[in-house]
This record gives sequence, structure tokens and C-alpha cells, in this order.
Amino acid sequence: MRYQAPRGTEDILPAESYKWLKVESTFRELTRRYGYQELRTPTFEDTDLFVRTSGETSDIVSKEMYTFTDKGDRSLTLKPEGTAPAMRALLEHNLCPPGTVARMSYIIPIFRYGRPQKGRLREAHQVGLELVGSPSAAADAEVIEITVRFYEALGIEDSVAMLNSLGRSECRARYREAILQYSATFLTDQPQDVQDKVHKNPLRLLDSKDPAAQEAIKAIPPITDYLEDESKARFDRIQQMLTDANVRYQVAPEVVRGLDYYTETVFEVLSTKLGAQSSLCGGGRYDDLVKELGGPSTPSVGVAMGVERAIIVMDDAGLWDGGTKPDVFVVQATENAFEMCQKLARDLRTAGMATLLDIDGKSMKSQLRQADKSGAAIALILGEDELRKNSVQLRKLGSSVQEEVPMEGVVQRVLQLQ
Repeated sequence: MRYQAPRGTEDILPAESYKWLKVESTFRELTRRYGYQELRTPTFEDTDLFVRTSGETSDIVSKEMYTFTDKGDRSLTLKPEGTAPAMRALLEHNLCPPGTVARMSYIIPIFRYGRPQKGRLREAHQVGLELVGSPSAAADAEVIEITVRFYEALGIEDSVAMLNSLGRSECRARYREAILQYSATFLTDQPQDVQDKVHKNPLRLLDSKDPAAQEAIKAIPPITDYLEDESKARFDRIQQMLTDANVRYQVAPEVVRGLDYYTETVFEVLSTKLGAQSSLCGGGRYDDLVKELGGPSTPSVGVAMGVERAIIVMDDAGLWDGGTKPDVFVVQATENAFEMCQKLARDLRTAGMATLLDIDGKSMKSQLRQADKSGAAIALILGEDELRKNSVQLRKLGSSVQEEVPMEGVVQRVLQLQ
């Protein structure tokens, strides 16, 4: 039997892994500058963690979770998102005592069952941020700013943050009634399970991809018309701070996000290069989530960014530099040069240069072919003459440049040519 990767998963091959390293290292360096520290949570959690936080009617819980019963008869779920596990860890380890602010980042796999499509796999990967403990509008603006700066750092220049506010409980209660009122005719023709879900959480109707549902909600006023005065002032303040920071954004009342725990600010970042699946990421404020998990009321805001989607956009825009290539290939032109080639390779690596050499005793011609294929910029050749003179033949691959360099100066010469 010939095995293949399960449907909806992908192997990250050596020729492609540099892309992932680029995205991850860019994220780590950017978040380091803003004072975020990395959190790593388990791949699976108690199922109830996601049911309580995402909501029983959410697509994640009702359709997409990979849930299993372990040998101890416990219901566990491969994590479909990163925020709930981060908040569980925050509570378990008291990472944000009252009166303090915690800044956490993560790089994780997520698991969601669904029809695989471009940029949406059953095993996908996310980078994310959680800013916990601050109710300030500046916290929302900071997370949105970092998100847009992340895509800018990757070279994705067409990204824009789409902002909305869901207001507080009174605003959402009034808006739920408005949704039910405007969609009453549509709902009477729907199956009972659809009606039940919408009545339990009417905001989910705004997330529907059903054309009939979209037509039914088209006349509903935007939720921003229902905002409390304090929430409206807060939303205006966020916009002003983003303007001051030169962060691209648009107010988008249609952005509601798909999870129950969001309050006030919600946002997505879009790219014009993803077609119909234009969303690169989404996030928002979730002031009630920690309390829902049994902790104290804790204001929080965060974002999760899809790695695969960022890579797709970078592929389409030609933003890669050709991948990871060695700097130097050391060519052993005679059997007697083995030990010296090994020492030279070690010296080059110690100096910070990626260095390859043949370990199978192949011919010099074969080694030079390997050097060309590897993409190395420089080949260093050691034969009998070079051993006798204590020197190295340095050849710039892809050109006619070749010179003889004393052995004691070869590392410095290679560094000069980089």
C-alpha cells in the first residue's frame, strides 16, 4: 500500500520550508519589538473548553471540530483555534494578576474539518497575539497595528484592516431584535434547526454565505447605528489612533466574526490577491472570555493570522528571494584533502556561513555539478597542489572569477565576497 498525506493536510517539503521560516521569523521579530512573549499550548484540550468559548451554535463546534474520546473516557479536541487555550493557560498559571497586562504570542497548528480549499486546510497553521488585562482603546489599536505591520513586513502591501464594533450587551440585544425582525419572512421558510440557531444567536445570520440569507439581511441597518455613546466614542478613538499610526483601515459593519466570545471591536485584514477567500486573518476584543472560563472579568483583545494564506499571497506576488541556498560548497579534489575539507567547512560554519561538501567521495566533476545545483555562490577546491601550497582555489560560481587564496585567509576572503 502506498500512503499519502490525509486529505486536507500538506507536507511542507524542504524546498518550501524556507517560506514558513520566513513568516514565523518575521512574526517573532515583530512581536518581540512590541514586548510580546511566546506561549505554547497543547495540541489538544478538553472539548468543553471550545464549546463554552466558541458557542454551541458556532460552525467550529457544530461542524468542524476533531473530537475524540481517549482511553480514560475523556472527551478531547484537537484545538481549532488558539485564543481559548491561551486563556485557559493564562488562568491556570496566573499569567495576568489583577491590575497587570500580559502580552502573549503563539505559533500553532489548528484543526478544522471542512471541505479543503485554497488557503483553508483541515490542518492549518496560525500565528497570533493576545493582549490581556487592558480595557483601553489603545490595546485594540496596538493589536490591529501589529497585524497590519506583520503583513507589510512580509511585503503584502495591499492588506487593509476592516473594522467594526459590536458594542456592549445593550447594543447587541437591540441589534439581535432588529435582525430577527428584518429576517422574519426569510426564517419562516427555513428548516427548524436553522431557525433555532438564528434565534439563539441572530448575529450568526450576518456570517451566512446563503444568498437568500444575504438578501434577507441586506436591509438591516449597520450595528454601528445601535452603539452606545461610550462604545461609539471608543470606536472613534481606535480609528483616530490607527490614522495617527498610518495603518490602512476601513469601517466595515458587515464584519461580525464567527465566535461567541467577541465584544466591541472586531476586525479582519483582507488582501485583494485571495479572490473570494480574501480574508487573511481576523480578531477582536473578548472581555467576557476569561470570566466565561471561571476567572475574574478580564478585558482582552487578540488576533489569529493564517500562515498558509500569507504564503499564498506572497507566492502570487513573487515576494520570495529563491529560498535557502548554501553560501559555499567545499570540493575535495583528492582523497588526501578529506580532513582539510572537513576542517575548512567547520571554520566556515563557525563564521556563520552555510556550507556544503560531498561526503561520499564522488569525483571532482560530480562535486562541481552538486555545487552548481545547490545554488552556492562560491566553490572552494582543495587538491594536491593546494595541500602542498596550503591554499584553496576559490571559484565564484556562475562567473569566470577564480583565484588562489592562502588557507589562513580563505574564511575572511569568502566573507568579503558575500
